[in-house]
Amino acid sequence: MLSSNLMAWFKKTRIPIAASKDKSSRVPEGLWVKCPGCSQIIYNKDLAANLGVCPKCDHHFRMGAAERLRMLFDDGEWREFDASLVSTDPLHFTDTKPYRERLRSTIAATGVKDAVLVGRGRLAGVETIIAAMEYSFIGGSMGVVVGEKITRAIERAIAERLAVVVVCCSGGARMMEGALSLMQMAKISAALARLDREGLPYISVLTDPTTGGVTASFAMLGDLNIAEPGALIGFAGPRVIEQTIRQKLPDGFQRSEFLVEHGFLDFIVDRRELKAALAGALRFMSVATAAAPPRAAAGVVAPPAAVVEHR
Repeated sequence: MLSSNLMAWFKKTRIPIAASKDKSSRVPEGLWVKCPGCSQIIYNKDLAANLGVCPKCDHHFRMGAAERLRMLFDDGEWREFDASLVSTDPLHFTDTKPYRERLRSTIAATGVKDAVLVGRGRLAGVETIIAAMEYSFIGGSMGVVVGEKITRAIERAIAERLAVVVVCCSGGARMMEGALSLMQMAKISAALARLDREGLPYISVLTDPTTGGVTASFAMLGDLNIAEPGALIGFAGPRVIEQTIRQKLPDGFQRSEFLVEHGFLDFIVDRRELKAALAGALRFMSVATAAAPPRAAAGVVAPPAAVVEHR
């Protein structure tokens, strides 16, 4: 029979988990992210340094509107316009919760007042107005505020003789604002027609996803329509189309590569090369660094607005 000392040597001693781990040695949450394209585990700081593009498979992660503007404007500096505009809940809409409450919680969570940021700055030396959509704000949906801010941006560009770039990322029109949201399609398109008559460039950058009423209006009206790789772009989603026509859709349907192949887009640009591509296109369209003196065209005057400096 084994002695008690020898038995004690074989006996397992269980240490409570809380006591066995030094809290200071735990890895904080949110330091790593898994790429949905290749399942690579990426350090968040490395991903940010690579502009949200997977270094292994080039999958393009979604990017927030403020990050877009910092990426495109020189030194990450721009002046933001109409930052205080907020929806008034014109229809007093309620689904799973009141729209007014949804707006309050989304504003608190995202730090922005609606689904688009508009700024003016220099893009590789070219003075430009850029509107970037924010998908985390109710799916980047287009409501009255989005329509108003983009229209004001276009009117300001006409008055000051500047180019317009819109970075699209949206699920489409905002159902909580009903027909008022659909009216923004015509409103923005009419403003773009005035911009075109003035001979000023408009470049549309389509990112993942760009769908619904946004695709059906200003997203596809650019002098150049540029997309990021692998972006979902279309009106209705693939599943809805398949159920409607009762046919299997081709592989890659509604992805940017498919749309370029079928003539719906001009070209695809990797996000890391987007700024250089936009600068080259704007210069080609004769937007000089030293812009012509501002003038009001056809009665269009840049709307007054509070300006926020971003540095």
